[in-house]
Amino acid sequence: MHLNQPGTGGAGRSGSAGRPDTGVRWIQALSVATAVATYFLIVLGSTVRVTESGMGCPGWPLCSGQVGPIDRFHPLMEQSHRYLASLVTILVLALAVLAWRTGTRTRHVRVPALVSVGVIAVQVVLGAVTVITHNAPATVALHLAVALLFLGCVTVTAVASFIEPEESWSLLHRPGPLAWVAVAGLFLVIVSGSLVVDGGAQAACESFPLCTGSSASGGLIALQLAHRSMVLIGGTLVVVYLVTLLRKEGALDAKQVLALIGLVLLGAQVTVGIFNALLGAPEGVADLHLALASALWAVVAAVVALDSVVRRGDAALGGASGTEGTTSEPDRLRSTAEHLG
Repeated sequence: MHLNQPGTGGAGRSGSAGRPDTGVRWIQALSVATAVATYFLIVLGSTVRVTESGMGCPGWPLCSGQVGPIDRFHPLMEQSHRYLASLVTILVLALAVLAWRTGTRTRHVRVPALVSVGVIAVQVVLGAVTVITHNAPATVALHLAVALLFLGCVTVTAVASFIEPEESWSLLHRPGPLAWVAVAGLFLVIVSGSLVVDGGAQAACESFPLCTGSSASGGLIALQLAHRSMVLIGGTLVVVYLVTLLRKEGALDAKQVLALIGLVLLGAQVTVGIFNALLGAPEGVADLHLALASALWAVVAAVVALDSVVRRGDAALGGASGTEGTTSEPDRLRSTAEHLG
C-alpha cells in the first residue's frame, strides 16, 4: 500500500499530486470512523450488560414509548447504546453507498462494506429480539457474537480503503489456514466469555488456574473451566499466528506493528481476566476485560486483512501458475529464474 507514492497516477489518485482523490479520502475517513464507533458501541454494550441496564428500556425502539428518559441511570445507559447503534448504522449505510458510487477506485472496499450492511441489519433485529426476550442469555450471547462479526467486517473495510486498487487483495486465498484458525479460536474465546457472564458464572471460580474451593454449582464451574480451556487453546493459536508474522525478515511493516500490539493486548487481556476471577468479577474489571478482548479482535482482523494483500512482486511471480499468492515453491523458483533471465 503506497498511497502517497508520487508519480504513479494510479486509479483512485489525483494525477497531479499522486494522492488519493476526494472520494477515496472520504471513504478512508468514513471507514475508520465507522470502525472506531463500532468498537465503542461494543464497549458501551458491555457496560450496559455488566451494570444490568439491559432492561432499562423495556420497549423497542423507544424507551417506554419516549425518546428518553435520561434522568435515570439504567434507561440512560440503554438508550445511549441505541443512539450509538443508530449512528453506526447511518455510517455503514453511507460508506456502502459512497463505495458503490466511487467505482473501481475503491474496488476493495465495496464487498466488505456491503457485507457490513447485511450484518448490521441482522444485529438490529437481534437487538430487538434481545429486548423482547428480556435479555435471555442465549440471545445476549448471540447479539455479542454478531457484534464481533460486524466489528471484524468494518475493520477489514477500513484496511481495504487504504489498499491501492491496482494491488491484488484476497481474503479467501492469501492469509492461509493458520490465520483463519487463529481468528476462529479468538472468536470462540470471546463468545465463551460472554456465555460465562450471561450464564451467571463470572464469580463461580475465585481462584486460578483451577477452580478450587468454590461453592458454586457444578454447571457454573464447568462453564468457567470451559472458557479457561478455550482461552488456552485460542490464545495459543493467536500467539503462534502473530509470532509467525513477526519472524519474517526485513524492517517492521504495518502488519508486524499490529501483530506486536496484538500480543501486548493478549497479554493484558489474560492478566485482566485473572484479576477478574480473583476479585469476584467487579463491574469495572469485567468491562475492561471485554474492552480489551474487542480491541484484540479488531487488531487481529486488521492483521489478517493486511496479510491478504498480494504485493506487486508476489503477484508477478504468482502469475506463472495462474493463481496469485498461491504459487508452489518450485514454480516460484522457476518463475524467478525466468524473470531474471
